[in-house]
Amino acid sequence: MFYPSDRVLVAIMNSKRDFDIARGEGWYRIPQRHAPESTTEAVVLAFYFTRVFGDEKWSVHYYAPVEGHELVRRSDLLPEQAGHPRADEPYYKLQIGRLMKRDEPIPSLRWRRITFIESTWDRFVAADEINDLYATGADGLYVTLKEDRLHPEREFLFKEGNAEYTVDLAIPCRQGTVCIATGDRPAPAGTLRDPDVDAVKRAVEALGGERPLD
Repeated sequence: MFYPSDRVLVAIMNSKRDFDIARGEGWYRIPQRHAPESTTEAVVLAFYFTRVFGDEKWSVHYYAPVEGHELVRRSDLLPEQAGHPRADEPYYKLQIGRLMKRDEPIPSLRWRRITFIESTWDRFVAADEINDLYATGADGLYVTLKEDRLHPEREFLFKEGNAEYTVDLAIPCRQGTVCIATGDRPAPAGTLRDPDVDAVKRAVEALGGERPLD
């Protein structure tokens, strides 16, 4: 049905009403100003549930084929909310087909802030957890750390004072967080840059070991 390289966009679903729209009316909206690059190229749209979905929270259960897209005003999508502060802002309306449910959900092993995840069909099919969906320059180190029974987070938002960074990998530890960056990507002080596995393991040990999963 899908090819391995087909684009998959994982979007946040934090409203049961929006999920009812996706399931019953066959569309999902994304503000143009926040839309990731692959929005108009996505072949599959998947949904990451937040806490409002109870036992299904913090995981991906459902996905659907993308059948088209258009750029419209929010008020055109939701005319009953014509007085909304963003009523005149442009939104992508993704038209989707029938929702399908994975046999096994893709969970987040830790609670973390997630926005959009740009992935591919082969990664989506094979993923055991949310971090398996990402495709970045840190792929090799991520896989190796997992083989060593660590649980790195990918594209991790880290705050330092008034600054925010998104680091390639992060390992939450009992006494802090080991941040890892590849290349010249901006990162907080103390970040490991292009480290080998032994350097990462030493840093994790120095911070009291990896924090238990949620």
